[in-house]
Amino acid sequence: MNTLNRDEVIEFVEGKIGYRFNDKELLLEALTHSSFPNEMKINKRPDYERLEFLGDAVLELISSEFLYNKYPKVPEGGLSKKRASMVCEQSLSKCARVMDLGKAIFMGKGEDISGGREKDSVLCDVTESILGAIYLDGGMTPAREYVNTHILDELKAFELFVDSKSILQEYVQKTYHGLQVEYKVIGTTGPEHEKNFLMAAYIGDEKLGTGEGRTKKAASQEAALNSIKILKIGNED
Repeated sequence: MNTLNRDEVIEFVEGKIGYRFNDKELLLEALTHSSFPNEMKINKRPDYERLEFLGDAVLELISSEFLYNKYPKVPEGGLSKKRASMVCEQSLSKCARVMDLGKAIFMGKGEDISGGREKDSVLCDVTESILGAIYLDGGMTPAREYVNTHILDELKAFELFVDSKSILQEYVQKTYHGLQVEYKVIGTTGPEHEKNFLMAAYIGDEKLGTGEGRTKKAASQEAALNSIKILKIGNED
C-alpha cells in the first residue's frame, strides 16, 4: 500500500531518478495507475497510460541509438533482437524494483490488495511513463540520462541485454560435448490468471540455475542467466 502523501511521493521519486520536475503534475500522472482515478472524489487526474505510450517510443529511440553505436558490425536483425531483450517487460520491471518505484504508485485498493505493485506489467509501464514525463518536462537530454543511468546501466548489471540462453547453450555445447540445455517447469505460484512459472536449466540430469517469471520464456531466460553465474561463464580469469 502507498502510505506516502503527494509531496512525499514527489520527493521520493525525484530522489530516486535524479531529476527534478518543473511540472510536478506530470510526475504524479506518471505514477497513477488506471485503477486509481475512479476512487478520487475530486481533483481527478489522468492515469499513466498516455505517458507510458510516449515513454515506450522514447526508450526505443534511445536504446536503438545505444545499440547502433555499441555494436557497429551487428546487422539490423541482430540489433532488433538485442533491443527486444533489453526493453522487455521482465527487464524494465527489474529496473523499477531497483528504484523501489512500486511503493510510490497511486493505485486503487482492489488492485493494490491483489499485488498490483509487484506486477511486472505495472512496474514496466511506470518505468516507461516516468521516461515519457521526463521527456515532456525537460526534453531529450534528461530523458537520455534517465535511460542511461536507470535502465541501460542496470541492464548491464543484470546482463539482460544479452541473450543468456544462447550464451549458455554455446558454452554447454563446447564444454559438454554437444549436449543441449533443457528448461523444465519445476513449479508454479499464484492464481491461474496471475501464474508465475519456476523454471530450471538442466544439462542432462544436472540441475543448474533456476528462474521465475510470468511466462515460461521469461523464467527460462532468468534460469539461463543464473546458470551463467553458477558456471562463471566469462569470469574464468
